[in-house]
Amino acid sequence: MSLSLEERFEEMKKIRDELFRLSSSPLYEYRQKNKYYPVVGEGSHTAHIMFIGEAPGKNEAETARPFCGKSGKVLDDMLESIKLNRSDVYITNIVKDRPPENRDPTEEEIKIYAPYLDKQINIIQPTVIATLGRYSMSYIMNHFGLASLVGQISELHGKEFVAKTEYGSVTIIPLYHPAVALYMGGNKETLLNDFQILKKYI
Repeated sequence: MSLSLEERFEEMKKIRDELFRLSSSPLYEYRQKNKYYPVVGEGSHTAHIMFIGEAPGKNEAETARPFCGKSGKVLDDMLESIKLNRSDVYITNIVKDRPPENRDPTEEEIKIYAPYLDKQINIIQPTVIATLGRYSMSYIMNHFGLASLVGQISELHGKEFVAKTEYGSVTIIPLYHPAVALYMGGNKETLLNDFQILKKYI
């Protein structure tokens, strides 16, 4: 069932409010101690393309905005390369709070926060989900019944997989996390090439 823009906004607001009160999360005390915010997401609530990363970093947790640090600059460059603005897409993460020292999210953390991501997908109803990094790739492909196809991100990046959702079909495109362009410069070209696949969905 398609929601009106106002209904989508209200549903997202509910998610935000729930995340603020999520004291059962192992990251809750760390957030409170550092005066961080949960990072719900940013962009169009009617976006055709949804980007899903792994977890917020320090800049993100301080501002409540996803991908606003160095990795975010890379993502902005990639979007610009296919003539898209942030306002045209929706950007979020599986885990909504910052893990200490920017470590990888744990299975427990993914399990706690994933239901909120699932709700966001059903609210926005994108036709394309572009995963950023191996954790989001693995979760999304498993969630949508593509577990048998999950492999190394080095083998799956830039490929297209079609899955069924509650609202219709969705194309899943695994991409490297923008951070790889920062510590492995050669991967920026790979990321740029993979992003061109998104052009046909704009």
